[in-house]
Amino acid sequence: MAAERMVSLAAGTVLDVDPATAVDVAADAGFAAVGLWFDPENWTQDTTRRVASRLKATGLTPLDIEPVILGRGADAGDRMVAVAGELGVRFLLVASGPAPLGEVADRLAALCDVAATSAPDLRVVLEFLPIFSVSSLQAAVKLIECLARPNAGVLVDTLHLARSGGHPDELRDVPPSLLPYLQVADAPIIAPQSSAALREEALHGRLLPGEGALPIRDMISAVPDVPLSIELRSRALNDRYPDPVERASAVLRSVQVLLSADG
Repeated sequence: MAAERMVSLAAGTVLDVDPATAVDVAADAGFAAVGLWFDPENWTQDTTRRVASRLKATGLTPLDIEPVILGRGADAGDRMVAVAGELGVRFLLVASGPAPLGEVADRLAALCDVAATSAPDLRVVLEFLPIFSVSSLQAAVKLIECLARPNAGVLVDTLHLARSGGHPDELRDVPPSLLPYLQVADAPIIAPQSSAALREEALHGRLLPGEGALPIRDMISAVPDVPLSIELRSRALNDRYPDPVERASAVLRSVQVLLSADG
């Protein structure tokens, strides 16, 4: 299985470096792909040029760019689509935030339509989180199916699937075309009991694959042949590996062990 999977270093794992440096970190650690964090206040045309240069030099695939979080005022989604088109990014990650479902659907449709024109190889993916208005796999799939945009999809994060009460078998019931890649992280089997604690875990308490008790192998097996983005936002991991390359290398090793054990 390891040889069949593209494995990407998610942007959240190395938020302590800029996007161009994140490309180098992923390459030095041995990843085949990388995620890009778009900060609208700091991303400039020079950022795009530097990222493009590092992608060309390393040969890495820019898997995704994030985040568009809705319900918090104006978002930078249109700018991100333009940047994704310039860099050849495959996926734009959107989360509903607190936005009402109708607003989520309208904004997703608009982003899909912009992407279809200006970045035709880009897919807009909706990530569900139990603390947001689109809070489950079923809700995300229903919304994307109703959207009826061929360049829309659903992003499953193994942590969010588990914390929203989802089960690996539910992934097998989703049309494979709607699940273009997975985000992977581990966690204890017992979930936090408040929205604040769930948010804290997602932003700062993720575990390396194999360190927790989530059925990650079953989740990965349920969606075969798609890329894996390893999302390890963790204070403990950052403290253990303050050097970004060492941190990314540890993340990749844990995934390689997981995939090897899975056959």
